[in-house]
Amino acid sequence: MSRTLIRGGLVVTASDELHADVLIEDGRIAALAAHGTTAAESWTADRTVDATDRYVLPGGVDAHTHMEMPFGGTTSSDTFETGTRAAAWGGTTTIVDFAIQPKGGSLREGLDAWHEKAEGRCSVDYGFHMIMSDVNASSLRQMDALIEAGVSSFKLFTAYPGVFYSDDGQILRAMQRAAGNGGLIMMHAENGLAIDVLVEQALARGERDPRHHGEVRHALLEAEATHRVVRLAQVAGAPVYVVHVSAREAVAELARARDEGLPVFGETCPQYLFLSTDNLAEPGFEGAKYVCSTPLRPREHQAALWRGLRTDDLQVVSTDHCPFCFKGQKDMGVGDFSKIPNGMPGVEHRMDLLHQAVVDGHLTRRRWIDIACAAPARMFGLYPRKGTLAPGADADVVIYDPHAEQVISAETHHMNVDYSAYEGKRITGRVETVLSRGVPVIESGAYVGRAGHGVYLPRGLCQYA
Repeated sequence: MSRTLIRGGLVVTASDELHADVLIEDGRIAALAAHGTTAAESWTADRTVDATDRYVLPGGVDAHTHMEMPFGGTTSSDTFETGTRAAAWGGTTTIVDFAIQPKGGSLREGLDAWHEKAEGRCSVDYGFHMIMSDVNASSLRQMDALIEAGVSSFKLFTAYPGVFYSDDGQILRAMQRAAGNGGLIMMHAENGLAIDVLVEQALARGERDPRHHGEVRHALLEAEATHRVVRLAQVAGAPVYVVHVSAREAVAELARARDEGLPVFGETCPQYLFLSTDNLAEPGFEGAKYVCSTPLRPREHQAALWRGLRTDDLQVVSTDHCPFCFKGQKDMGVGDFSKIPNGMPGVEHRMDLLHQAVVDGHLTRRRWIDIACAAPARMFGLYPRKGTLAPGADADVVIYDPHAEQVISAETHHMNVDYSAYEGKRITGRVETVLSRGVPVIESGAYVGRAGHGVYLPRGLCQYA
């Protein structure tokens, strides 16, 4: 039996903050006890970690990543190997990525393809959602089998006509199926048909720079689609989870539905909390670095997002990590913003940026851990194995220095992408040591993990629905 003892830190979970020692046995949390108590003093271990003046946190759960994702004629630049290594550097010990149903193919084909990409390559644990790109009678029946295989969430799009788009009838049928089998429907909510009209009109006027990407994907079209999918879910009697919420009008739709008692949930991402259309408008082609969908909004939208996180109208912060290199990928859209691959890097910096939000007074420490660890684990059927520090949980543990200062830069990050969306941003707080199932992955600021340590996580049903 291997035993690790973490002494002297402030344990922070979604529900508690306590000065406690943590005992780990064979990859699981065995016990917690207050510093100096008889129980804590009696523990012995093969390895002791000194966490004095540090936070002891559950490993982060990033429930929205896209490793090796084909999109727009190219593929996101992080592999499961490079992306999960970067996640570990940032204190994230679990990702949930998106397998994609091939057009005309089965859900199982898509899942098998993503298993092949990930197996034996991940530094941290991983699970999958399923993107349903072809909703029909056959794929609706297949949802039940995927839930049995531990894939309990299904993503549909009101955006990207001709690629991932589903019409209202298809969405309703998928929601009805989920109402019966316990699955959770995730929605990318933008009015893609209307956006395509606005893109065509903007290009015809000669509006071709990256900043126009944000203008054609109007906030009201996010709000309209959010309202629509909420009401479709209500008709179906199913819960719905809206991904990457960026607009205050969309937050208002979620808040209204939740006030009505509907099982409606929302996620936002660091880019919407810290970046804005000012970045999309950076001179030359620099704004292409910030092209993602939903798009960045004017800075005044950020207050509604922070408020939604504090009031629990937004429950989760994920990254939507989908990196494309500035040179060789983003520049496919020089002269035509509609050809810029949509996506940004972020899996490495989510925990740090949200700690900065604690420093800045937007969040409490416990709320930080709730939205980054516990809530995504509950939302996607991983709690209490993941997302907390409690007896029986996996020993995914982050030793975090809340006083260290760092400057985010592409020169020092570990994601496989040639720019940082937060280049030059000074933040307070840094990951020091990371354990994944009790095994060191980051130790005193150095990577000591290995590809293949991470295991596939079959997930249960949403614990909020």
